[in-house]
Amino acid sequence: MGIFDKIKEKLSHEFIDIIEWLDYTDDTICHRFERYQNEIKNNAKLIVREGQTAVFINEGQLADVFKPGTYTLSTQNLPILTTLKGWKYGFDSPFKAEVYFVNTHLFTDEKWGTKNPITLNDERFGLVEIRAFGSYAFKINDAGKFIVDIVGTDNNFTNFEINEHLKSLIATRFTDTVGEAKLPIELYAANTTELSETCKEVMQPEFNSVGISLEKFFIENVSMPEDLKKEIFEYSRLDKIDLDKLTKFKTAKAIEAAATNEGGTAGAGMGMGMGFVLAQQMGGMMAPQMGGQQQAPMQQVNTMPPPMPQAIQYFYSANGQQAGPVAFEQLKALFANRTVNKDSLIWKQGMTNWSPLLEVEELKAFLGGNTPPPLPGS
Repeated sequence: MGIFDKIKEKLSHEFIDIIEWLDYTDDTICHRFERYQNEIKNNAKLIVREGQTAVFINEGQLADVFKPGTYTLSTQNLPILTTLKGWKYGFDSPFKAEVYFVNTHLFTDEKWGTKNPITLNDERFGLVEIRAFGSYAFKINDAGKFIVDIVGTDNNFTNFEINEHLKSLIATRFTDTVGEAKLPIELYAANTTELSETCKEVMQPEFNSVGISLEKFFIENVSMPEDLKKEIFEYSRLDKIDLDKLTKFKTAKAIEAAATNEGGTAGAGMGMGMGFVLAQQMGGMMAPQMGGQQQAPMQQVNTMPPPMPQAIQYFYSANGQQAGPVAFEQLKALFANRTVNKDSLIWKQGMTNWSPLLEVEELKAFLGGNTPPPLPGS
């Protein structure tokens, strides 16, 4: 290679004729055009493709911004840079400036989530903890502001770098929003759409402040501890369950727990008592259904024994309210777990008025009635 070829090659690398960026990645948000020590030639071509914005930076100061299109660089389309450079009457010599290409297409399916549980104060359940996660989509709507406030001098800025900042912002604003919403805890899962829209409106100004537009925001799930879920489900059924039936259900569960925990004959007896009580309740529930069915006349003599006499049912007072009826074994279990005591008022069919438990003859056994009464004349 001759001396003239070397000079020609050197000159070709000193001046830049075409400025463009071909993005071969899916995650690059901002790319700085590498000119090294080269200078941009007067009347050089700037090519900005769809989904891009070109930003000129002169000595750390924001200069001109170009939308998609092809430009011939001169003092006419570089007004801010011309002022910063002091070109009053145009320029003919090459110049130095940093050129950043910003990707303005939509970045979709970005994930967010709460790193730690959010503590809320619910009116009915007290302090509760929830977690949430979802997705969002964003794009750059002010390339100059984004470069100045976020990118700085980074030569290749990816969405991974900005996502950590955005996810922290989202988690903080989500916590503030759900705290101010003061929704009943059971309604969060059923109102994710409305809550997502509210959160998006709250977060949008902060995204805009750094040149980013929050295009979409979704809350995909709001989770809570399993024991809280069970408590909410039980609470939600209270409006549909009769209080008396709920009391019976709780009593049956107490009897079952007692039968499980107590060993020996006492536990077996309690378990048998529970079985009889449940069988009686199931029979009472099935009776109305069976009564509505027409039975075919029997063609043979009925050899079945007559039904057993109906067990005595007791009503009792608890917390100033009437409850029952319950069978003898159920009442005994209620006495054992201190739901009722010796002074609790009791009534059964045949009694004129309510009487304390200790005055009902067959219930005195609850009080430890293994001691015989005093001898006559003593």
